[in-house]
Amino acid sequence: MPFIPHGAYWSTPFARWQGSLAHLNSITFAADIARANLDRIGLDPGRLDFCAFGQTVMQPGSFFCTPWFTALIGAERLGGPTINQACATGARLIATAGGEIAQGLADTALIVSGDRTSNGPHVYYPAPGAPGGTGISEDWVMDNFSADPWAGNAMVQTAENVAARVGIDTAEQHDLVVHRYGQYQDALADNRAFQRRYMAEKTEVMDAKGRKVVAVLEGDDGVQAVDPARMAALKPVIPGGTVTFAGQTHPADGNAGMVITASAERAAELSDGPRIEILTTGQAREEKGFMPAAPIAAAHRALDRLGIGIDAVDVIKSHNPFAVNDIAFARAFGLDWRRMNNYGSSLIWGHPQGPTGLRAIIEMIEELVLRGGGTGLFQGCAAGDSAMSVVIRVG
Repeated sequence: MPFIPHGAYWSTPFARWQGSLAHLNSITFAADIARANLDRIGLDPGRLDFCAFGQTVMQPGSFFCTPWFTALIGAERLGGPTINQACATGARLIATAGGEIAQGLADTALIVSGDRTSNGPHVYYPAPGAPGGTGISEDWVMDNFSADPWAGNAMVQTAENVAARVGIDTAEQHDLVVHRYGQYQDALADNRAFQRRYMAEKTEVMDAKGRKVVAVLEGDDGVQAVDPARMAALKPVIPGGTVTFAGQTHPADGNAGMVITASAERAAELSDGPRIEILTTGQAREEKGFMPAAPIAAAHRALDRLGIGIDAVDVIKSHNPFAVNDIAFARAFGLDWRRMNNYGSSLIWGHPQGPTGLRAIIEMIEELVLRGGGTGLFQGCAAGDSAMSVVIRVG
């Protein structure tokens, strides 16, 4: 199994879309952050023998994505794939690097994901054979939030479908949001002590040309305080439904990265911290139109592969674009959803798509370290009613 050197990972703050990071190209921004962190852990980019970049929203230069990124960090001879599995991109990056290592093709791998949902591209597809040669257009972000071309529904409808199937009302969704916000506050305590375990104390935001600092972020930007009274006054997004705007996450911008090694010895060269081992990953796809339930099967597949049950898991972290996700998962496994997502989750700190799961996995690792070790399960849904899971052991 591959290993993760303790501390050889990072995440930027996440900024609500159209906010403080909206002007930055996500590839060059991720390269700036990666260079600083590789220097921090003392890893020469020339020692890397594999890199994969995860991106779900096109940026200028995305055609060259990973080779451009590796050149920017000082690894000009290193190529690699660009990965897109919607919101499961972080977990897919781990599986991809693990596969390279398992084949003996890599010893020290870097995975990075960066996305900017702000200012998403507006794409025009020419159709010379159509009347007048008129093509079709697509808003990359907004149109794909609004309609799955196979299931024929918006993502919020998938949450309503699961809520109806499992019997989840608005009140329980709001209760979960209030609790998740409290868990996020734990990560901000003592001058963001938990977040500073993997995130810089301050992140300088440059202008679009990289010439001057235009902002300094001290943590996530745009997270809205939870007000139960205001939440109670909200109406469901879909008339007659249960999911309000408070019961779902917000699009965001940001990036995250991680080093993965083929051996514990190589990991120890980069860190004197605890042993962190990637045990397995899992993938699944749900019934059409039931995306928030897909992580249930993905988690089962990973746990079954290891021959363990949910009772052997010490920390559970999820990508939860809807409160419905966590409630449905907890009911399926007979859990109290309050024991999941300590220190925060995407429901609160936002969802830049590609890097979302990677940040959650990093937080899961740090929670396990604070516990003195144990087994962690990450699970999260993705577009197309799919999901991935990752199981990691610390100690």
